[in-house]
Amino acid sequence: MTGQQPAAEPSASDAARRAMIDSQLRTSGVNEPWVLAAMARVPREDFVPEQARAAAYIDRALPLGGGRYLAPPLVHGKMLAEAAPVASDKALLIGDGQGYLAALLRPLVGSLECIDPEAAAKGNGKGTYSLILIDGAIEQLPDWAAARLDDNGRLVTGLVEHGVTRLAAGRKAGGAVALMPLADLGIPVLPQFAAPKRWSF
Repeated sequence: MTGQQPAAEPSASDAARRAMIDSQLRTSGVNEPWVLAAMARVPREDFVPEQARAAAYIDRALPLGGGRYLAPPLVHGKMLAEAAPVASDKALLIGDGQGYLAALLRPLVGSLECIDPEAAAKGNGKGTYSLILIDGAIEQLPDWAAARLDDNGRLVTGLVEHGVTRLAAGRKAGGAVALMPLADLGIPVLPQFAAPKRWSF
C-alpha cells in the first residue's frame, strides 16, 4: 500500500524562527521577501553557545563569549534590507566569517570576504568592494573605509552617537563616505572602533 507520508511536525526551532519573522521583523517594517526568506533559512541556534540555543530567537543581543555578541534578529534584518545585496556585489563583512550575518549574506552576493574587527581596526586587508557591512556599532568610521569602497559603493553599520546605537548607511561619493543615521536599534558595540578619547578640563 502506498500513500503520502504525513508532514513532519515543525520543530521548536522552526516555530521560533517563524515567530521571529512574524512578531519581530514584519511588525518592525522588515517585509522584503528575500530578507525574510534568508532569515527563515538560516537557523540562529547554530551560531550561539549550546546553553543559549533556547534563547536564540529572543529580541536582544546574546553573549557569544570573548566579549562578542550576536545582535538581535531585527538588527540583522534591517542591515540586510538597507544593504540590498545583489549577485554582482563583491562584499566585505567586518565580523565573524563563520557567524550568523555571514551565513545570511554569503548566498546573496557574488563574493564575500570577512575580516575580524580586531584586524579591521588596524587597517589590515586590501582590495575594494561594492558593499561593506560592519556587524556592530562603531563610534568612528575608520579612515580606510572609503578607500576600500568602490565609487558609489554602499556601507552599512551600527553607529554610536551620544551613547545611543543606530543603524546607519552611506555611499562613497567624492572619495568619502558620509553616514546617515536611519533608526535607533540596540546594536552591540565594537570597542575596536571607539573614537579617540578627548581631554576635558
